[in-house]
Amino acid sequence: MTGVACLVMSTADPPPLREPTFFILSALSAEDSHGYRLLRSVEEMSQGRVQLRAGTLYGALERLEGEGLVARNGTSQGDGPVRTVYRLTEEGRTRLWQDVARLEASIATAKASLRLANP
Repeated sequence: MTGVACLVMSTADPPPLREPTFFILSALSAEDSHGYRLLRSVEEMSQGRVQLRAGTLYGALERLEGEGLVARNGTSQGDGPVRTVYRLTEEGRTRLWQDVARLEASIATAKASLRLANP
C-alpha cells in the first residue's frame, strides 16, 4: 500500500500483550503495589474496560512472575491483613515499552489509512 507505513513483526518480536496484562504492567510501572490496589488501578487506567476478579489477577501475577516480568517485593500491612507487594522488573519494563511501541506503530498505520480513505 503506497503511503502507508506497515507494521511487520519479526519472529523475534514478542506476541502482543493481552489488555489485562498491559494494564497490570502499566500499573506496576507507576508504583509497586499489592493485589487489591492493582485491581483498582487496572480498572481506573482502562477507564473501566478491564475489571479483573481477584483470582484472575493473582493467576496473571503468578504467570508474569514466572515469565520474569514482575517480582514479589516484600509485604505490607496497614490496618488490614498482610499483603504481598509486586514490582515491575527491568524485563517487564522493557516488555511494556515494546508493546507501547507496537501499539503506536499500529495507531500510526490506522491513521494513515484513514487519511487515505477520507482525504
